[in-house]
Amino acid sequence: MIHVDIPAILPIAMILLVLSVGNIMNIGFEKAYLLQTPLNQTSSEIIPTYVYKVGLQQAQYSFAAAIGLFNAVINLFLLWYVNRVAKRLSGNGLW
Repeated sequence: MIHVDIPAILPIAMILLVLSVGNIMNIGFEKAYLLQTPLNQTSSEIIPTYVYKVGLQQAQYSFAAAIGLFNAVINLFLLWYVNRVAKRLSGNGLW
């Protein structure tokens, strides 16, 4: 039987949690775009496919850049908040 000390694993688990939260908004563009059909397009639209359609197909580059910036700001806020919670719970975080 292997004995694992929980307090030794907690900082590693918290850092892995913070790093994985950074990928929450990063949904696979290719899979979602390739599986879209005219029948399910309204319910399967995600931010990256919407940015692609607005930016490249409709040539609204500034609007697509604003949507991408909004996505990045939300992702940064989530990362900051989870890092703050992890630091309070375990005393360890990314910064």
